[in-house]
Amino acid sequence: MEQYLSLLDQAIEEDKTRVSDGAGRVVLIQDCVETSGAFLLHHLMKRALSRESSETVIFVAFAQPFSHYDRILKKLGCNLITLSQNGRFIFFDMLKLDCPDEVGGGRTKSGLVDLFHKIHKATEVIASPETKKSCITIMIDDLSLVEVAAHGSSNYVLDFLHYCQTLTSEVGCTLILLNHEDIYSSSEQLTLNLEVEYLADIVIKAKPLATGLATDVHGQLTVLNKRSSNEHGKLKKRIHNFQFKVKENGVEYFYSGSRT
Repeated sequence: MEQYLSLLDQAIEEDKTRVSDGAGRVVLIQDCVETSGAFLLHHLMKRALSRESSETVIFVAFAQPFSHYDRILKKLGCNLITLSQNGRFIFFDMLKLDCPDEVGGGRTKSGLVDLFHKIHKATEVIASPETKKSCITIMIDDLSLVEVAAHGSSNYVLDFLHYCQTLTSEVGCTLILLNHEDIYSSSEQLTLNLEVEYLADIVIKAKPLATGLATDVHGQLTVLNKRSSNEHGKLKKRIHNFQFKVKENGVEYFYSGSRT
């Protein structure tokens, strides 16, 4: 049975219509104080872990513990405990990660390098000859907290992300990042935000309604897909705009003006 594609799924999956080059994608979710983008992470996690999918999710948690995601995904129809036992969900609890400084910040950098080695080792196990057909999705639930763990070192965070990006070409995995766009004020932090946007193949921005609060609409999404292809097979950037409403057991996506 063909899996139903929401407006969000359609906007993200456009680039799969082109000839595949074997490379994965980097998907960046950007939210703000007024509109959290956590529901997008849950949506993409549910889609990757659905029965129709053969993907394995490596989840790197800086913001919330396993119990938080298990509770939410159960409402969406996924049992993370069972999926963990079956090897389809690998959870790295990084809430207590701290990269203490030594001379030259050596330990700060090594903390993120060690984390990457754990992620890389997990992908090697998943992509072993016995399971080489498995697709892999790596999720990081709060990029700003990666920077906190690195004591504010944007350079170390970018190095870590570049390491993770290599896996999109090495094993064809998808890398999904959640970041908070409106927390960046200094020039160094703004540079980090722009660099992450540059790395991303798809940028999803969650914002409040321009017209203010509404009962049946919780916010609006802008999806920039840099790898869309036209009818001639040439790549071009494409922007999608639509609205959403978060429910107890899912999310509704719809175009502006389609609701009264």
